[in-house]
Amino acid sequence: MTLPATVAVDVGGTKIRAGSVIDGELAHVRSVPTPATAGARAVLDTIAEVAAAVITETSSARGAETGGHGGAATAGHGSAGSGGLAGGGDGSGSDLVWRIGIGAAGVIDPSSGLVVSATESLPGWAGTDLVAELTARTGLPVRVVNDVHAHALGEAAAGASRGTRSCLLVAAGTGIGGGFIADGHLLTGRNSAAGHIGHVPVAAATGLGCPCGGTGHVEAIASGPAVLETYLRLASGAAESASGPAEPAAHEHSHNQESANPSSSSSGPNLGSDRDTGAAASANSASVPANTRELAAAASAGDELAFRAFDIGARALGSALGGIVNVLSPEVVVIGGGLAEMDGIWWNPLRAAFAAELIPAASGAQLVKAELGQDAALIGAAGLWNDEPGETC
Repeated sequence: MTLPATVAVDVGGTKIRAGSVIDGELAHVRSVPTPATAGARAVLDTIAEVAAAVITETSSARGAETGGHGGAATAGHGSAGSGGLAGGGDGSGSDLVWRIGIGAAGVIDPSSGLVVSATESLPGWAGTDLVAELTARTGLPVRVVNDVHAHALGEAAAGASRGTRSCLLVAAGTGIGGGFIADGHLLTGRNSAAGHIGHVPVAAATGLGCPCGGTGHVEAIASGPAVLETYLRLASGAAESASGPAEPAAHEHSHNQESANPSSSSSGPNLGSDRDTGAAASANSASVPANTRELAAAASAGDELAFRAFDIGARALGSALGGIVNVLSPEVVVIGGGLAEMDGIWWNPLRAAFAAELIPAASGAQLVKAELGQDAALIGAAGLWNDEPGETC
């Protein structure tokens, strides 16, 4: 008797995580650096290597539990060909039938396994046929989806949105991404590009450059790096206000108070004008936060400018999500990523701006924190094998 076993893989720009999923249980997770600068071939080779390591470890563990009886583990629905993965090198794990499920960075066509497009974080990744390349390297059947989409599937299967028929997953961290599930099916859209929540325009980001090359998108004001940039703009404005003539500074403060006030319903892009002497002193201190994590610590410790930077970004994202919920009407919106680990400094303005945008018919929609962390992508990638191939919409 054989048992389906999946090597679940999460491929990002900096690391590759993989683990085994058997009967819905994730185990034997390992992580290796992504050799991004070495090109797509090196990344593919690394995926195959880590998959082999997961199979060997899982099969050995099962062999120890059962006394190590039996032959080599089965690859796919038959034996692996030349260059394929042979499980259970010590003769264990003969009951396992292996396959691979992948959540990968980039715009991924799940029906073909092709990387439609990708950012510069993975040079040469666009145009890669992940299914063909990895099947050739491993001898195993492969299914693939975008990594954020895999997160959405994972949270829907075993996390914060389990039991719902429709849900929106938002990944808020280095970038802003998303995945929408309707009637149990992942929405991929034309060209598999659905879910680019970070590229919804918002007023607070007017004039700000987005990593996609456009301007005014929510990612340009609400992502982790963008929040840090907002802080630096606020700090620069505070320093200029403190060193300038007293009367003009006071006049400018009065003129821009509403647009720069993070408690206002609309925060404009002019973020450097409503400052006070205390804020300027904070901006001129030697301990300027070097990254978003340090900025979060500063906000929690009472740094006014850090607090306002997170407030501005959270309100922009909350407003965008409220508009999206008005269109899609999911049962729940699940927020994951590094920013979701923040406390009320980020969550409170996010929820307030979100609720303010909802139409009456959508009122009561909930924002909840993701439950599975980075394991969501692995569980979601493994879940690709629970449906028929290409079962997206």
